[in-house]
Amino acid sequence: MGDFYQNGIITTLHNLSCRSAAEMEDELVKFSKTRPMSLVLPSLYSELQGPALEKIVTELQQVPYLNDIVIGLDRANLDEYKHALKYFGRLPQSHRVLWNDGPRLKAIDNMLQQQGLAPTELGKGRNVWYCLGYVLAKGKAESVALHDCDIVTYDRSMLARLIYPVANPSFNYEFCKGYYARVADNKLNGRVTRLLVTPLLRSLMKVLGPQDYLDYLDSFRYPLAGEFSFRIDVINDLRIPSDWGLEIGVLSEMKRNYATNRLCQVDVADCYDHKHQDLSAHDDQGGLSKMSIDISKAIFRKLATDGVVFTCSTFRTIKATYYRVALDFIETYRNDAVINGLDFDVHKEEKSVELFAQNVLKAGLHFLDNPMDKPFIPSWNRVQSAIPDIFEQLSEAVEADHKEFHQL
Repeated sequence: MGDFYQNGIITTLHNLSCRSAAEMEDELVKFSKTRPMSLVLPSLYSELQGPALEKIVTELQQVPYLNDIVIGLDRANLDEYKHALKYFGRLPQSHRVLWNDGPRLKAIDNMLQQQGLAPTELGKGRNVWYCLGYVLAKGKAESVALHDCDIVTYDRSMLARLIYPVANPSFNYEFCKGYYARVADNKLNGRVTRLLVTPLLRSLMKVLGPQDYLDYLDSFRYPLAGEFSFRIDVINDLRIPSDWGLEIGVLSEMKRNYATNRLCQVDVADCYDHKHQDLSAHDDQGGLSKMSIDISKAIFRKLATDGVVFTCSTFRTIKATYYRVALDFIETYRNDAVINGLDFDVHKEEKSVELFAQNVLKAGLHFLDNPMDKPFIPSWNRVQSAIPDIFEQLSEAVEADHKEFHQL
């Protein structure tokens, strides 16, 4: 059972009564009559071969309130796309699979590339961006939820709690972030949130002084959660990074576009586990190493847009401060693990902190060396301004793929 404490500047919606999924779904069915709901699932083809997505699809078959499901399929050839159509074909809801590697969607991507409007990196951010464009193109949804396809502990109550705050017409929230405790296999997980993001935010507060943006990010209990929901009007002006800074980038955009009383976070699960990334200590282009660099850069970029001036000396100070704060957090997490009877490897935790400290400085120096970086994918408003019929093209491409291949 969760606590009822409200800390920070973002409203927290707790799980105080373990309300049944069926009871919430009854309400959501009523809401769906005036506020249709869609779900976006960004997926790698490889996830179709694992147990997590199998359970997710089985649970989604029982969800009565969704009007539409949009699946973004990455890294799939033609045979794999055909398999995905059959795989998701059991869903009773209206649904479409975006074959991002297919010739039709690649042709749209090439057209956008020529005008400097396409995502510059492959990955989840690009997948999500095209899925959201398709949601806008279809015009079926008023409320949209998004979650990952590798959640091992998934059940349909997670989705109900995630979308409820933006689906309930009596609530005024435009955006909702899911949160949960990352505990599985008798140990604490969530290293990047625990050992990078929170200590980095506290370090930046020490070095830079009070910053509204830092207070805002620090209000989220799990800022890197891949589960969030929003009302449809959020999508038009949303600019998101195409790298691992996606979740931080989305939170930054919400801060830029909306008052904080229109944003909330909700407890969506007592138990949560998903695919774990390697630390990649010797490769800063992969795993948690790349993730830590991208996330740090996303935070530094946002602070710079708020008028913070960074120098090499600033980043060296931030690194040193971060390292000390993070080590103190390790002691805190160790004690939390011990009192709960969880395993805790201090050596692994400190190795992670040492790598993250190096990457905080790498991210800062990269930021200084590349002041003209354009990490954000353009908003769909801008794309539509440049190409007025882009939504028609996107919708027609997805429908053409579906009609050609779904019965083969």
